[in-house]
Amino acid sequence: MRYRLFGKSGLRVSELCLGTMTIGEDWGWGAPKEESLKIMETFAEAGGNFLDTANKYTNGTSEKYVGEFIARERGRFVLATKYTLSTRDGDPNASGNHRKNLVQSLEGSLKSLRTEYIDLYWVHAWDFLTPVEEVMRALDDMVRAGKILYVGISDTPAWIVSRANMLAELKGWTPFTGIQVQYSLIERTVERELLPMARTLELAVTTWGSLGTGVLTGKFNDPKSQRKDEDTRIGQTAASHLLSERNLAIAREVSAVAREIERSSSQVALNWVRRQKGIIIPIVGARRVSQLEDNLHCLDFELSAEHVQRLDAASKIDLGFPHDFLRGERVQGLVFGGTRPLIDDHRV
Repeated sequence: MRYRLFGKSGLRVSELCLGTMTIGEDWGWGAPKEESLKIMETFAEAGGNFLDTANKYTNGTSEKYVGEFIARERGRFVLATKYTLSTRDGDPNASGNHRKNLVQSLEGSLKSLRTEYIDLYWVHAWDFLTPVEEVMRALDDMVRAGKILYVGISDTPAWIVSRANMLAELKGWTPFTGIQVQYSLIERTVERELLPMARTLELAVTTWGSLGTGVLTGKFNDPKSQRKDEDTRIGQTAASHLLSERNLAIAREVSAVAREIERSSSQVALNWVRRQKGIIIPIVGARRVSQLEDNLHCLDFELSAEHVQRLDAASKIDLGFPHDFLRGERVQGLVFGGTRPLIDDHRV
């Protein structure tokens, strides 16, 4: 495995990140402890050093197992965890982005993970209540205290992230070095605002859901078999959305490309995400070692331009206003006076 600089920093992370939401069986699915250890060992043996967990995953079991598994070689791994989600129902201060929840969540994670510091601490989701100034100052305090090294933010609108980093820059606080977003061939709406922002601000992008909650693995392509798959854990409401005709058509195109190049559908879907512009690092998770081993082989090849074009065409989205409006021929003519084709843009 190769390594990438994590955003505008010198931190080196593996080109795939191991997601640990499937470590532990507390939620009724996931890998038991012995299999979880094998998954971690397989990832490390392949050169992986980037681990992503959260205090909420499998009711805290994920953090406890991860901390135990890496205790002997803690310094080798780039350990990321998150705060925001509720850890105690009925308590309004046991959730959210505010300073109190940040401090108590971080202290809990440090204990669970058996470590004195977190390499990368994520804001898990934006709560739209806590002032951005409070979040950035509280994170910076924890960096100055040596409890976290870098900060990132997940599942948050682009305008909030950009405002937060501008504020951090002006105040001399620690800025976000990365974002975490849902991104796959069936979920490309982050291409409207979040990915252009990340490229402009030199933020790393870790992507979750890159297999489309299993849709892009090809296991749903045959309607007769989808109910028999023991790994199918999608609720009825989610299934009606995820198994739309559009998404199944994209999955069929992924499978067709996979057959042509003798690869698995999962490898093709992950490879497509990896080759997008910017610092893109897919998060891969697994319930079994065999699933992880298959996913790791997405690093072994490059999709051809023709295959990329087919996948792009099958999954294309409208960028909407103002992007489609500004790219229109008439508006381009008004903005550039007919000179746009003559201007070389080194930023592209």
